[in-house]
Amino acid sequence: MLKNESINGVPVTEEDISAWVAEAEAGIDVPALKKRGRGRPGRGAAASQTIAVRLTAEELARVDEQAQRNHSSRSDFIRSALLQYSA
Repeated sequence: MLKNESINGVPVTEEDISAWVAEAEAGIDVPALKKRGRGRPGRGAAASQTIAVRLTAEELARVDEQAQRNHSSRSDFIRSALLQYSA
């Protein structure tokens, strides 16, 4: 194991790795994993697409400021602005 490995800031120990190996060797219940709802929830019936947009620091600061004023997330604010612009 590499030194200082962590998951979400929590150090990974040899005991953690041994437990994960034992769990994998015992067999992983794939249907149970699928039921756990891993990942972000969907936004509708169809799959959403992620796109990359480059913004300057000033543009991003303005987006964040407006999102905070509207009590929304950055993503929600951008989606709302795009919908308003394209209407």
